[in-house]
Amino acid sequence: MTDMNAAPDMTDAAGATLDASSDGIDMNVPAKVIDSREVYRGAIFHVDDMTIGLTTNSGGVVRIRRQVLRHAPCVVMLVHDTASDRYLIEREYRAGSDIFAYGLPAGLMDEDETVEQAALRELVEETGVAPASRDDLRIDHVGDYYSSEGMTDELAHIMVIHLDSWTHRPTHFDPDEHVESAWVSWEDLNAIRVTASNSIIAIQHEALRRLTA
Repeated sequence: MTDMNAAPDMTDAAGATLDASSDGIDMNVPAKVIDSREVYRGAIFHVDDMTIGLTTNSGGVVRIRRQVLRHAPCVVMLVHDTASDRYLIEREYRAGSDIFAYGLPAGLMDEDETVEQAALRELVEETGVAPASRDDLRIDHVGDYYSSEGMTDELAHIMVIHLDSWTHRPTHFDPDEHVESAWVSWEDLNAIRVTASNSIIAIQHEALRRLTA
């Protein structure tokens, strides 16, 4: 039964408003994949060259062509040591921006992992930091966001991990992976030029929490 007193779905309301600006494509009908070919496969991702069919308001089909970078989902973590009120920052070379970039612990999920399992595994592998116990760990799940939905299906699971106590374990890097990590204050974290959008989302979420804490 529909709750007539429930708040209206703002997404549906926005969609109805946007319909008025339509150039002829019915965006209430799902797009259809007409053709898809893998044109590149690398160690981390592959690329599909796709022909997509969009339905017109009159029932016809308009074809568009897109290349999609297929990438495993990832986890991005802002890690907070509650006892010292410090945060983990990393630095490593990023080929896309061609800089030694500052950022947060992050990594790809394995097929059989949950989001939390992947986050804690990547945290240990990159920084050696592990919760002392499950009771010393609290996770704020910020949200799941596409890194660049116009060109890749990579979904980033973003979170803030609060650690009341932690232990240090050996790090484990891939042969071509080189990462530095250090604890910094909240003030220093905000002064560092972080350029990755997923990291910024986590930092801004924590900034809102700190305002109300």
